[in-house]
Amino acid sequence: MRAVIPYKKTKAKSRLSSVLTLKEREEFVESMLKDVVNTLSDAQIKNIDVLTTTSNSIPDNLDVKVITSEHGLNEAINSYLKNIQEPVLIIMADLPLVKSNHITDIINTKKDVVIVPGKGGGTNILYLKKPEKFTVKYYGSSFLTHCNIAKKNLNAVEIYDSFLASTDIDEPHDLVEILLHGQGLSRKYIEKKFEIDDSRGRLKLKC
Repeated sequence: MRAVIPYKKTKAKSRLSSVLTLKEREEFVESMLKDVVNTLSDAQIKNIDVLTTTSNSIPDNLDVKVITSEHGLNEAINSYLKNIQEPVLIIMADLPLVKSNHITDIINTKKDVVIVPGKGGGTNILYLKKPEKFTVKYYGSSFLTHCNIAKKNLNAVEIYDSFLASTDIDEPHDLVEILLHGQGLSRKYIEKKFEIDDSRGRLKLKC
């Protein structure tokens, strides 16, 4: 099987602009990408593709295959899936809390499709045993959309329930979760810039 990581570095994570500069955000998303790749490698996934545009640089020391597309997310992934004849794991690049045991659990499923929901109805991870027969549709309530697509395809679906796998990093308050639960390069990056403030009962970032 193989895994594919959609990745955007240029002008990434604009919702973090209140706490990180553009340069810092681009450095941070690269750290998260490295964490995801390391997690996949720890789960013994050897074939890892990074799907990106030509304007997004990929670190040379990553053991991945870079696939470029200037199309939008959905069109780029669907075009990719049409050429894949083996099971594939689609995992977002902003999931630094995912651990190798999560990946192992997902790919060992007996179902046709595994969906890991993200916050607010998104889709963080999508595992497809027959990717050439599936069409993705991210944005909006993509979790429900992907459930419906699988239903129409008569796919047996597993919803994978995990706090860490469902925590994508988009907003400033999400960075607290990295300080609490992270272990990789993303945590090291955020630790240099923030600490946890628990003075008012609820944890938040303190510069």
